[in-house]
Amino acid sequence: MFTLVDHPVVAAWTDRLRSDGTGTEEFRRLLGQIGQLLVGPATTELPTRLVTIETPLVETTGRELQGGTPVVVSVLRAGNGLLDGVLRILSDANVGFIGLVRDHETFEAAEYLVNLPTLADRHVLVVDPMLATGHSAVAALDRVAAEDPESITLMCVVAAPEGVERVEKYHPKVRVVAAALDAGLNELGYITPGLGDAGDRLYGTLS
Repeated sequence: MFTLVDHPVVAAWTDRLRSDGTGTEEFRRLLGQIGQLLVGPATTELPTRLVTIETPLVETTGRELQGGTPVVVSVLRAGNGLLDGVLRILSDANVGFIGLVRDHETFEAAEYLVNLPTLADRHVLVVDPMLATGHSAVAALDRVAAEDPESITLMCVVAAPEGVERVEKYHPKVRVVAAALDAGLNELGYITPGLGDAGDRLYGTLS
């Protein structure tokens, strides 16, 4: 299931990310802020249960997250730009990392690092700013799904229709939440209009 977040601040911050005039410091800050703003839409389907709460005045009935705070998994390296913002909201979350590198000819993703907390029966939020061809996303989701979590949500900033289609094909139960759905991919597999290489722009490694 694909959810496009329709929010004026999210849209404005995303379009500021796109500009090649946005430098590393601003790009980093905006990406973190978008991460914070996307947490709400990305967690709307989390189940809750009723609990009894003692306020300073009375006893009342409230809700708590069923299964606890979601585990957040960052797809390296660009995912860390969203992670900082997400953890400002989900500050007690366990965090995992999946490192992937994409072959620029085949678009296939090769794994170079996996460090995950226990995911079984947990709700998992996978964060990666770009959903382009979908190869990296599917590789990360394959790894997460193998741990038998209760649910998986993929949160990204900019998505291409090709990537959304690939995720829906291989992981139909995964919810995809994005700030923007762009026109498509160019011949190099980059999203257009896109925002360039999120990792390079985040860390100032543009050549």
